[in-house]
Amino acid sequence: MKKKTTSIVVRLIRLFRLLVQIVTGILQSIVYPYCSHSTQQRQMKNWAAGMLKALDIKIHYTGNIPNQSHQRALLVANHVSWLDICVILAVCPAQFVAKSEISSWPIIGFLSKRVDTLFIKRAKRRDTARINQEISAALTAGKCVCIFPEGGISDGTQTLHFHASLLQSAINAEALVYPVAIRYLDTDGNTCRDAAYTDVSLVTSLRQILRQPHIEAVLNCNEPIHSTEKNRRELARLSEEAINQNLSQSAYHSESEKPSYLPNA
Repeated sequence: MKKKTTSIVVRLIRLFRLLVQIVTGILQSIVYPYCSHSTQQRQMKNWAAGMLKALDIKIHYTGNIPNQSHQRALLVANHVSWLDICVILAVCPAQFVAKSEISSWPIIGFLSKRVDTLFIKRAKRRDTARINQEISAALTAGKCVCIFPEGGISDGTQTLHFHASLLQSAINAEALVYPVAIRYLDTDGNTCRDAAYTDVSLVTSLRQILRQPHIEAVLNCNEPIHSTEKNRRELARLSEEAINQNLSQSAYHSESEKPSYLPNA
């Protein structure tokens, strides 16, 4: 049976809306550094939600999203797609840690630097100590920080092994660790593999997303883990187990755990 896809007209409309939203982000990024923290959070949240809306991606979430005023919250998420950043930002504005190569990418690199993304040189082990200090400083300052500890991208059915090195920052800052599971569903409620950014170029990934009739992003934010009296390997293991448990269950496996719609989406 041939898989249903969107018409060329729908794809062009989505692409146009996406480009408009990207241009809007570039313009907003000019004044972003001069705005108050609350204004910055609102701008990030609205822009990310707009990116998803441009692609007709609905987002739902369950669980304990850190309060905007919550002190020292480290989000630990699985990594499925370049969409992950928009999904997380649309629900809980955060400062991200990314590989240093992204800083030189056209447009994406510019936007990332304007919103204070922390860049790590993964090929240099000594850079881990530096980035842990920067994450700890951000957490201590009351910011919410998000890391992807897999060091790669999985398909959303289960995680890759979680690397523990960046979890040391949570211990240093005595932060709460929030395991966050992300998955993408198609029209039938099955895993949408076209949303996964694995072994394809960014252009191919975008083409796959544009042709999907329906994509639903589901974000599960688990109970926070207290970093005190735990080492980084324990934090990585507990986070990985919590996220894999989310991914192994059906999206809505009980009436009480049906997700909420994204606010203001």
